[in-house]
Amino acid sequence: MPTSAPAVDRAAQHGRPVVPSASRWRPLGLDEVRLDGGFWGELQHRNATAMIAHTERWVERMGWAANFDLAAAGTLPEGRRGREFSDSEIYKLLEAMSWEVGRTGDADLDRRLRALASRVAAAQEPDGYISTMFGRPGQGARWSDPEWGHELYCIGHLIQAGVARARTHGDDELVQVAIRAADHVCEVFGPDGRQGVDGHPEIEPALVELYRLTGERRYLDQARLFVERRGHGVLDDIELGRSYFQDDEPVRESTTLRGHAVRALYLAAGAADLAVEDGDAELLGAVTRQVRSALARRTYLTGGMGAHHEGESFGLDFELPPDRAYAETCAGIGSVMANHRLLLQSGDARHADAVERTLYNVLAASPSAEGTAFFYTNPLQQRVPGEVPDPDVASPRAAASLRAPWFHVSCCPTNVTRTVASLAAYVASVDDAGVQLHQYAAGTVAATVGGEPVRLRVETGYPHDGRVVVAVEEAPAAWTLTLRVPAWAAGATVDAGDGPRAAEPGYVAVAGPAAGGRVVLDLPVAPRFTVADPRVDAVRGQVAVEAGPLVYAVESVDLGADVAQVRVDAGAAPEVRDGVVTVRARTVAVPEEDWPYGGRPAEGDADEPRDVPLVAYHAWGNRGPSTMRVWLPVG
Repeated sequence: MPTSAPAVDRAAQHGRPVVPSASRWRPLGLDEVRLDGGFWGELQHRNATAMIAHTERWVERMGWAANFDLAAAGTLPEGRRGREFSDSEIYKLLEAMSWEVGRTGDADLDRRLRALASRVAAAQEPDGYISTMFGRPGQGARWSDPEWGHELYCIGHLIQAGVARARTHGDDELVQVAIRAADHVCEVFGPDGRQGVDGHPEIEPALVELYRLTGERRYLDQARLFVERRGHGVLDDIELGRSYFQDDEPVRESTTLRGHAVRALYLAAGAADLAVEDGDAELLGAVTRQVRSALARRTYLTGGMGAHHEGESFGLDFELPPDRAYAETCAGIGSVMANHRLLLQSGDARHADAVERTLYNVLAASPSAEGTAFFYTNPLQQRVPGEVPDPDVASPRAAASLRAPWFHVSCCPTNVTRTVASLAAYVASVDDAGVQLHQYAAGTVAATVGGEPVRLRVETGYPHDGRVVVAVEEAPAAWTLTLRVPAWAAGATVDAGDGPRAAEPGYVAVAGPAAGGRVVLDLPVAPRFTVADPRVDAVRGQVAVEAGPLVYAVESVDLGADVAQVRVDAGAAPEVRDGVVTVRARTVAVPEEDWPYGGRPAEGDADEPRDVPLVAYHAWGNRGPSTMRVWLPVG
């Protein structure tokens, strides 16, 4: 069936990863929001100059890109390297390159993108099917392993790469490969075809976005089939249970996120997209309920999700052990995806707060300061010093104790690169009345409100400095500027030229100034103690330190002792000394005993209280092996 493209406003989609056809707030694209230095601008620069090239080298080194060359030459399965889902890493890299080229116009990167896309295109079968793992003599048959084969998952990432390329460049070879693959999926899995789903959700949000790009309803219809089929036992039961695949109960009936965290969050994002395009309030309400429940009961202080190493899965409510946290980087990215979609629909600041917390404390924690090593998991406590990984060897373990250059399963590095390249898309939105700022970063915002241009320059040292100055360079006669006040920011003020006034957590709207005017938001980013819900047994009697959106940790390299020995004086507020967050604390000697239980705590001598420096969680592990903890015992 040919792909038709009815009247779709491609210009309105330019540079946007997510383009809902109806929403309370409309997202802005990468050409409308520019990050200029600061925390996020520096990370984007690191991505452009180190991280993307690093992932390119490793997918070549591991042979994952060469799998497509072998497929095109007809020599597979001999010589194929990598796991069943290794194709997806090439597609995520292509998506990262697409956003980055769209952001910067880098001609050399565009050349490399085209060359890699052509290798992928050469491996596509005439009917649109594409996989280097299945479908040839000596390999498993097509679609023969829905639980673990990841065929649809991989094609989902291919489609997202194609959408990114279309929205930053226009139609080309990569876009057409993605469309042909999507058409093949619709032919095979349509109403009269295979009645299955993939064990790893991902195709669902990809198909909805391709529908938004092309206007071709068959993609939306297929996404609906995948969402509605899941939860009816269409996948085989496994030792971890069908909840691992979110195949234990229908999406509409679920009350919280469960099972494999990345799968659950990708499914939530896709179901939310589908609900918006269908005008399905029931489905959107179900996804909202699940995500908000998970935020309230199954999320770490960092925003990380997934308490179990077994199954890379959510735990039960309030089961959040810091030292056993899996909190996969990809799950953090899935949380950003799902919460961003719900924010655009609801205007509820808790979703923007979740995006902010996760970006600063999960996404930003993954890459090293050089951008050449990554965390896969993000525990909140490291009990033993890590081992320095060989920079030339892929780590066999996702739970690396220090950032590793690559992994045998390297879903996280490529996911980080595509997300960082598209970070500007999470900053701001518009509606018919004005502009909304959700994330604070130095840069510019250009939009159209009521047919007239609005241009803003954001000046800030956030998150270390809580002052956000929005300078208006161009604006219509009447418009509204809406600013997010994070939930932690009690005491915030806003000044739109008439003097500061209280700004309560949530969103504060002010009359937008004329060109030359400015609005100043002051957020209290002084360090503060945080305690957990008493039902989080694992951290009872402990405190954490936050400053603005940043979570802090103590590292043994600063403590001069194992972090198990630290005891914090909760009566002395954390402070900033010479630019460093500190707490008043002491270290105790814990004697070795024959039996670890008794009538009183087994603690020996303690040193005198002193100021102990903390490190932002996202920066821990950059100074070599150490022990680390976020939650600090009081005593």
